[in-house]
Amino acid sequence: MKSKLIKPAEVTADVCAIECFHPCTVARVQEALADDAERLAAGAELFKMLGNPKRLLILRALREAELCVCDLAHLLGLSVAATSQQLRILRAQGWLRMRSVGKMVYYRWHEAPPLPNLDVALRVLGA
Repeated sequence: MKSKLIKPAEVTADVCAIECFHPCTVARVQEALADDAERLAAGAELFKMLGNPKRLLILRALREAELCVCDLAHLLGLSVAATSQQLRILRAQGWLRMRSVGKMVYYRWHEAPPLPNLDVALRVLGA
C-alpha cells in the first residue's frame, strides 16, 4: 500500500505553515518513504510488542529453559490467562515455539528468532 503524496494545496492547519525550503529534496524523500509505509507500520508494531517488560521477561526466561504456562505465570506474577495472552502475542510474531504434553503446554525460545540481534540484546539485559 503506497502512501499518497501530499500536495501543497492539501496542507491543513496541523502541518507546518512555513514554506518548504527544499521542495525537490522533500519530494524525493517522500517518494522513497511511500514504499516503506507498510514496513514502517510493521516495525512500529514490533517495537510496541517489545516495549512490554513482561514480554521481554518471558523471552529472557525462555532463553534459559523451556517452561510451562503455569511456571511462567508464577515467574511473572501474573494469572495463567494473562500469561497465555502474552505468550500468544510472542508466538504469533514467531519468537516462541510450543509443544503440548497432555493438558500441559510448554514454551521455548525459537532457535532462529525473527530478529537474531534480539538474542544479543537479551543476553546484555540478563548479564
